Amino acid sequence: MTLLWPSFLLLLGLIPVLIGIYIWMLRRRRRFAVRFSSLSLVRDALPHHSRLRRHLPFALFSLALTSLILALVRPVTITSIPTNQTTIILAMDVSGSMRFRDIQPSRLAAAESAALNFIQHQKATTQIGLVAFSGFAELIQPPTTDQSALENAVESLTTGRMTAIGSGILESIDAISQIDKLVAPSVTDSSTGVAPTPVPHGAYVPDIIVLLTDGVSNFGPLPLDAAQQAADRGIRVYTIGFGTEKGPQLGQGSEPFGGGGGIFGGQGGGRFRAGIDEDTLKQIASQTGGTYYSASSASELEKVFNSLPTYMITRHETTEISVLFAAIGALLAAAAVVLSMMWHPLP
Repeated sequence: MTLLWPSFLLLLGLIPVLIGIYIWMLRRRRRFAVRFSSLSLVRDALPHHSRLRRHLPFALFSLALTSLILALVRPVTITSIPTNQTTIILAMDVSGSMRFRDIQPSRLAAAESAALNFIQHQKATTQIGLVAFSGFAELIQPPTTDQSALENAVESLTTGRMTAIGSGILESIDAISQIDKLVAPSVTDSSTGVAPTPVPHGAYVPDIIVLLTDGVSNFGPLPLDAAQQAADRGIRVYTIGFGTEKGPQLGQGSEPFGGGGGIFGGQGGGRFRAGIDEDTLKQIASQTGGTYYSASSASELEKVFNSLPTYMITRHETTEISVLFAAIGALLAAAAVVLSMMWHPLP
């Protein structure tokens, strides 16, 4: 269960205060009775259930107030439902470093081969789209079930300069929003859209992004900011770091000062495995509910694609149950009033 307005839980602090006031009033009344009356023997002779009648209405009222406060925090339950309507966006890095030949025949060719194999093994009802990103991101193929169109799109990929991982994620979000009307488009500084209300934690749409890169983001929006937009929409991002442990050597198609994501790509001088910012890729996956994978060869990359949980994708429905707590609170309050009037009628 998730709470949409958890700050209202602070109101629960009123309950012990109310109980304290009630106890204080009982003790004050008892002192008054001892000082001005001599009915202690009569009180001791009263049946034990009179204590229940005295305190039960207040107990029911306290429970009613607690239930009404719980209704204010807007609790929701999340239910997983299998779905056949799935959209998968393949976000492929096509920066210059993807031309490196440390993975034969090249990183890009190996990635294309793995992507084609992945496409061919998906169910006929699965919609797949292709986003390519280097210094900017572009939707190469909108989500479709046409495998021939997808294969042509994958085979048409060409490389560019720089690496904009954040742009790749945002473009993928927009591609999903065109298919799933429950998913809002991405919001950028230049857009006029309003950021949607984030989905409850643990709720996901049946659409995922598979992001493959061999480098470090050095252009465009910050990857973690883009990942937060995916998380707010319930989109899981599965990230793949692709490259050999040592990276390409001279003579293997390396471009020391170009490509934006190879050995010398990136910003800040951090340490990355073969030029891959694994920490950021892991954070993107963790932030969105996805998983990070590492592949250092063509065969490993195919295994990664085959292990993606595309056959276990579910959609999550959220149901607000605050009305249940409100109803329980109203019933308890009504019971407290009725019992109080029955057992302690007004003069």
